[in-house]
Amino acid sequence: MLQTDLTVAAVIEKNGRYLLVEETAMGKVVINQPGGHIEAGESPEAAVTREVLEETGCHVTCAELIGVYLWVNPETRQQFLRIVFVAEYRYCDESLDLDATIIDRHWMTRDELEKRRNSLRTPAVLRCIHDYESGRRQSDNLLSGMLPLSLNVEAVLANADLV
Repeated sequence: MLQTDLTVAAVIEKNGRYLLVEETAMGKVVINQPGGHIEAGESPEAAVTREVLEETGCHVTCAELIGVYLWVNPETRQQFLRIVFVAEYRYCDESLDLDATIIDRHWMTRDELEKRRNSLRTPAVLRCIHDYESGRRQSDNLLSGMLPLSLNVEAVLANADLV
């Protein structure tokens, strides 16, 4: 079995626009939700707030769990397990340096994202926004019995939606 890349991401909406990052990934410039890997001993919620700050300079409060998504890269067959939360925007600190792979941050509407579908890092970007807009939320209990997640990837995979 291939190794599963465990990540978190945030859907951050303000006035009908979503906070996204333009980044370099796999040799291409792509659009993605802010997020990244969970560090050792870190909760998924703490990882979300840290990653959003590092990638956008924005401070957020992690809120409800939207869902857990599995995407398999069709070229490499690498699996990406993505835990996605709603995050409430507080403010951005324009003076902070962003992660090296981040080109810029953008506030975009869903329609703007739909038009740039070919520029998205994965199909999960739009799927998470559609799920957010439809009101989908998961119980935090989904993850609480699986901590630390790095030791329970199989259980989390069993509860993931395939993208």
